[in-house]
Amino acid sequence: MAETPVVGIIMGSQSDMPAMEPCVAQLEEWGVPYELVIASAHRKPAVVHEWASTAEERGIRVIVAAAGKAAHLGGVVAAYTPLPVIAVPMKTSDLGGLDSLLSMVQMPSGVPVATVAINGAKNAAILAVQILGTGDESMRDLIKRMKEDAANA
Repeated sequence: MAETPVVGIIMGSQSDMPAMEPCVAQLEEWGVPYELVIASAHRKPAVVHEWASTAEERGIRVIVAAAGKAAHLGGVVAAYTPLPVIAVPMKTSDLGGLDSLLSMVQMPSGVPVATVAINGAKNAAILAVQILGTGDESMRDLIKRMKEDAANA
C-alpha cells in the first residue's frame, strides 16, 4: 500500500500542470508522498472547501496551491485549514504573473500564505520538505543532502 500523502498539491486549472511538474518531480525524486487535485477557487469552491478542510485528517501536513490571474486559491485554502500553505503564482499572458504574485502576497492578517516566485514550483516542493523537516529528521536530511550537493557542485 502506498504511503499516506503528506503534501497536498492543488491547482486551479489543468493548464497549470506543466508549470507544476517541477514540484511533482522534486517530491517524487525524494520519495515524498503527495496527492494532487485540480479545483478552482472560483469554479469549484465546494470542492476546494471539502478538500482543504479535510486535508489534515487525511494526513496532509503542508499544502502547495498554484493559481494564476486573481490567484485566490492559496488564500481560500488557507482559510479552511490550519496547515501551512505555499502558493505558487502562475505566469499569465496578461501581466506575466505579477497579477498572480501580488494577489498571493497581499493576504489579510490572520490568513498567511507563503509565496514562492512566479512558476516557482520546484522551490515550493523544497520549502514544503523544509517545513516537514521541522518535525521529521528524514525530511531534514533530504534538505541537508541537497544543500551539500549544491555546495560541492
